[in-house]
Order: sequence, then C-alpha cells, then structure tokens
Amino acid sequence: MSTVKIAIIGLGYVGLPLARLFATQYPVVGYDIKKKRINELKNGEDTTLEVASDLLQAVLTSDPKAAKGLYISHDEEALKECNHYIVTVPTSVDKNNQPVLEPLISASKKIAKYLKKGDIVIYESTVYPGATEEDCIPVLEKESGFTFNKDFFVGYSPERISPGDKVKTVENILKVTSGSTPEIAQKVDKLYKSVLTTGTHLAPSIKVAEAAKIIENCQRDINIAFVNELAKIFSLMNINTSDVLEAAGTKWNFLPFKPGLVGGHCIGVDPFYLAQKAQQFGYYPEIILSGRRVNDSMGTHVASEVIKLMIDKELKVKGAKVLILGFTFKENCPDIRNTKVIDMVLALQSFGTKTAVYDPWAKRKEVKQEYGLDLTKELYSHKYDAIVLAVSHDEFKTIDLDKLKKKKAVVYDIKDFLDEKDKSL
Repeated sequence: MSTVKIAIIGLGYVGLPLARLFATQYPVVGYDIKKKRINELKNGEDTTLEVASDLLQAVLTSDPKAAKGLYISHDEEALKECNHYIVTVPTSVDKNNQPVLEPLISASKKIAKYLKKGDIVIYESTVYPGATEEDCIPVLEKESGFTFNKDFFVGYSPERISPGDKVKTVENILKVTSGSTPEIAQKVDKLYKSVLTTGTHLAPSIKVAEAAKIIENCQRDINIAFVNELAKIFSLMNINTSDVLEAAGTKWNFLPFKPGLVGGHCIGVDPFYLAQKAQQFGYYPEIILSGRRVNDSMGTHVASEVIKLMIDKELKVKGAKVLILGFTFKENCPDIRNTKVIDMVLALQSFGTKTAVYDPWAKRKEVKQEYGLDLTKELYSHKYDAIVLAVSHDEFKTIDLDKLKKKKAVVYDIKDFLDEKDKSL
C-alpha cells in the first residue's frame, strides 16, 4: 500500500484525541459534520477539553497534502485521498433503549463514496458483537460496488477513552485490535502500535474485539448496580453505606466500587446493545438488565431520600429551595451526555421543591438545549433547605456550605466527597 493517510470520521471525545495522536506521525484528515465544531478546532480550541490547546495547535495544518499533521474539514471531499478510514461516531439508544446505528451507517455510506482498492476501514464505535460485519460491511459493499476482503478490508479497535481523565489518555491506554483477515489484523495492529506507548492486544476476530469492549462497560455497570442496591438496603437499616464499604475494603480482593448516578455515553448505554443482541439469540440477560434497572432508578431514589430527611427535620417540602451541586455525568469534565442528575432534578421538582443546579464545568447553553434546564450562575446568591452533592468536581471540595445552608438544612452527599461534619447522611 502507498503511504498511510488516515481519515478520522467524527471529532468528538473519542475522535479528536485519536486524530491528534495519529497526526504526530501521519497525515490525518479530521472530518465532522458539525461546522461549529470544525471551526472551533481550526482555531485550536477543543470545547470537550480532551485535547489541550497547545497540543492541538502543534499538529494542525492548513495543507491537505502535508506529509504529517491534522487537516480538519467538514467537506467530505477531503476524504478522497485517504486510505485508512477510522470511524469514531457515537452509538446511542432510543427512548426504548434500542441501539441507534444511524450515525454508523451514515459514516459507512460516506466512506464508501471514496473507497479505493486496498483501503482499510477501522471502526472504533461501541457496538454489539457482529455489528461491524452484519450492519456496516454490507453498506460499504453496496455503496462502493467493491467486494469485501478482496477490494477493501475492515478492522475493529474499540475506543477506550475516559472523558476528563488526564492520566489514562489515548496514547497510554492499551488498545484491542482486530482485522477481517490475518494479514489485515497485523496491519491494523501495527498502525495503532506505532503511536501507542503501552502497546496493543490483537484479538483473534472482529467479533471478539466487539464483545470485549461491550463487556468492559457491562461489568462496571453491574458492579455499580450492586453497591447502589446495597445503599438502598443499608438506608432502610439506618447503616452508613460508606462505612460499610470502607470496612469491607480492608479485604485484599474486595472491589472498591461506590454508589452513584450512572450516566454518560458508555456505561449507561452499552449494556443495552449486548442485551438486545442476546435476545435475538433467544436469551434474556437477567443480570445485565437488572443492573440497568437499579442504576436507572438511582436519581429518583436519591430525591426520595432527600425528601425523607427534610421531613425528619420538619422542613416544609413544597416550595423548599434545593441546590444540586453538579450536572455533568462525571467529575471534572464538561460532558453532559446521558447525565442522570436530570432524573433527580425532575423527581425533586415533582415534590414541589424549587430546585437550582450549579455546575462550573457544564456549558449553560448545552444544558438548556439538551434538557431545558437553566443552570444557576451565582453559587452564593441564596440559602437552601437542602443541598445535594451529585458530582464530585474538585471545585466543590472548598465550597463554603455554611454560606449556602439554612438553619436546619439537609446536606446529602451522593459521592461521599464532602467533609463529614457537613453531611446529614
């Protein structure tokens, strides 16, 4: 094959860090359908905060024929000179928790227009086992007129990006790789290995690589569901869950999971992909779906616990001012995708409370657009009957709760993050 020229399709939380990394050694075209996103990146600004401005600017190029560097465009014609296409578009679920593959299919159709003999298409988007070969490859064949594994080839290397994590970044996370033939698998593996500091694991097939990715998030979801269920049980027994987990954690093989709201674009979504595929084979995945039900119920559970504490303190619930600290799906990150804090907000409002949400990381415009919620601008503008720590942003560690609390205020700490003296539970 001629000199490697890579196209990254989708420049979000996964695609941009990968494009930046590959651009340090290869010519890379970064493509996204969002013009606003493209314009921001061309100016060296990543609003997801996954790639520092200096690192991004160091690889940006305005020359589409540069020997290396990142050329960013929303013009699909920029893809035509590429020979490696890496798909990093989001995969979500609909309101019935059924997989939504439209972005993946759309990306495949777009790539097919520019496929040439010998080209390799690599998928990173999280899917159920079999999706690459059953859903994506037929689209590539139909739209291009080429024959799979004769004219073009396919690989799968699941993303392992953790939004907001500045330690486990893309270059130092071991990546699983795979290919549609043994030879292509080696080529895909070599390509990733050339930019990763921690190496790769070459899976024996694309389906194995797909399955490995999806069970990573299923496993975490189930473990969190277990401790969330414990939190519900111990609350009924008037036992502090954090104290129990700390004591149990003294055993060498006890896994240190904590209760919490499980949102985001991976853990709260991916288990449904495996569950849906399992049911196609006639198997109902009880543990996976039970874990999902437990975790999806935590927002309303926390709201109910807060209301109970308020009643115990003889606080009037209807009209009470409640402050929720944090809205993003995880700490120190602006990502609001599938945040479960909104479930808690709506549940508290259903009791008649006046609920305010403060988050120094979330973008007000995005929150309003996605959830119809106005974030409060000023933290210390009011005093509150109840305060809920929902997301453990570093900024909240130094918060002055005395300036926020009314006399008998409830302080509920979901993340066990605040100082013990400040908490009601």
